Amino acid sequence: MKKTFYSNGKLLLTAEYTVLDGAKALALPTRYGQYLDIEPNTSNYIEWNSFDADGALWYKDTIVITDIKSNTCTTQNPVSKTLITILHTAHSMNPNVLQHGFTVQTRLTFPKKWGLGTSSTLINNIALWFDANPYSLLWKSFGGSGYDIACALHNTPIFYEIENGKPVVNTADFNPAFKDNLYFIYLNKKQNSRNAIADYRERNENKALAGKITELTKNIYHAATLNEFRVLIDRHEAIMSDALGQETIKQQLFPDFDGSLKSLGAWGGDFILAASAQDPHSYFKAKGYTTILPYKDMIL
Repeated sequence: MKKTFYSNGKLLLTAEYTVLDGAKALALPTRYGQYLDIEPNTSNYIEWNSFDADGALWYKDTIVITDIKSNTCTTQNPVSKTLITILHTAHSMNPNVLQHGFTVQTRLTFPKKWGLGTSSTLINNIALWFDANPYSLLWKSFGGSGYDIACALHNTPIFYEIENGKPVVNTADFNPAFKDNLYFIYLNKKQNSRNAIADYRERNENKALAGKITELTKNIYHAATLNEFRVLIDRHEAIMSDALGQETIKQQLFPDFDGSLKSLGAWGGDFILAASAQDPHSYFKAKGYTTILPYKDMIL
């Protein structure tokens, strides 16, 4: 019998990097995500096809079940290597699933290059398929804080933090009165989160920094006006700029922007948040950034 699983994409509004050190993060599930369709067959392999949002086939492979069970990859395809690692880990958590072959299809509802969670939505969908703990599957196979898994599973904004090595998730009634003044802009550059985390780890493991960001997260959540929100995200950017030894995205690319800008997740790529009293479409389009989504079109 064919089964279909779905997971939401993600954006991290606060506590990028520092969530790894226990900071409380405010995270936003997106209206975009990924489907996983599975259908059993009588073969001894998985026929895997992955489609981008425009319907283009971006990955295809046939994976032998015994290779998954032994974590053996005979191909040099990096996607296949990663997929086999994830499936092997899921199999070790629930050995009852791979008793036969499957025809598998994944379908993104956002362009793969956007960085809204191609990997995290896949991992969560595979966990649902294997009836496995998605956070354990992430940490054993891919790594990361786990906030993206929490977004995959929740249909509202959330607070996310790691306490004693375990994820703590609480729904957040984040529905700012000024949300029509918030926009998400794609920087035309996909960022590798794992590499960015490794760079952060070399520079920081600072509980004091995590505490400072936790307080900012709470204040950002409670911000009543656009101006108050802007002051707070500017402060967040300044603190993380010092911690990372990098200029803020506004300093780097948009110093003349009439509003506030905040990186979301790994600095230097994917989406940023613009908070402005004025519609910023013309400003960013003039600079060559044409993917601009209002808050209501992006966030669940």
